[in-house]
Amino acid sequence: MVRTVVVGLDGSAESRAAAEWAAREAKRRFLPLKLVHVWEAVPAPMALAPLLGAETQSEGWGKIPREVVEELRLRHPGLDVSVEQVPGQPAEVLTRAAKDAELLALGSRGLSGIGGFLVGSVGQAVVAQAEQPVVLVRAGEQAADGHVMGPSAVPFAKDLSGPVVLGLDTDHPDDALLTFAFEAAARRVTVLRVVHAWDLPPYFAYGLPADPELNAVLAKQDAATLAEVLHRWKEKYPAVQVVEESRSGSPAAQLVDASRGASLVVVGRRIRRGPLGAHIGPVTHAVLHHATVPVAVVAHD
Repeated sequence: MVRTVVVGLDGSAESRAAAEWAAREAKRRFLPLKLVHVWEAVPAPMALAPLLGAETQSEGWGKIPREVVEELRLRHPGLDVSVEQVPGQPAEVLTRAAKDAELLALGSRGLSGIGGFLVGSVGQAVVAQAEQPVVLVRAGEQAADGHVMGPSAVPFAKDLSGPVVLGLDTDHPDDALLTFAFEAAARRVTVLRVVHAWDLPPYFAYGLPADPELNAVLAKQDAATLAEVLHRWKEKYPAVQVVEESRSGSPAAQLVDASRGASLVVVGRRIRRGPLGAHIGPVTHAVLHHATVPVAVVAHD
């Protein structure tokens, strides 16, 4: 089966921005792009209404993907773009679509609320259940002067050129997460910033005076552990410039801070198949809501 880059499309500015991001990613990976347009069937009584007949529904739902395909082909000549329109529940359809994809891209509104496929628990369900990487993209992730206008007057951000930022748990470094981050940096020919946050000493919680000497020892130990974890990966990807950042404090806050000016943030999600069910994790959840650049969530065991 031919692998593809898949994007969930609902017509919102966020999903259109995700489609543009996905088109660029498909070109980097030399893969085709598939737009998955999910629509929920109109209840039978409403479908019988004159303005909601079968022809009206078909025409309305078909217009959105046609417009987006036209825009993408104009901006990315030669890109193989296809559309799949699927009835059903968005979370279920998109999670299934992700199974055979290299990655799935979705739109996100971040702090102002989550829209499109991320209304309510739908988007979080996709992120929590999909075992392939899921990338959340905002509309207008750059300043206004970084936008170009599509035929439908929807602004699309130009490609971001900053570093790739990886949030890494050095106690449980995962190969899938590290591979995704290193290859993302290699494809973009940019720096990979690997961020690990270590806990502050207990005396901070009790308001006791700081111990600079202890802080320095802890910082040195954490930096050494981070360097040890990354050693073989730097040998495997010698062309990727790696910046190691050992920071004290909240992992979520440190990653959000590091995301400023980045082209992509990469975080992990542990796959849970037990009675607790799907889970995103507090750090990944916070980064998804507060980072202003595309965020890739990589599921791992």
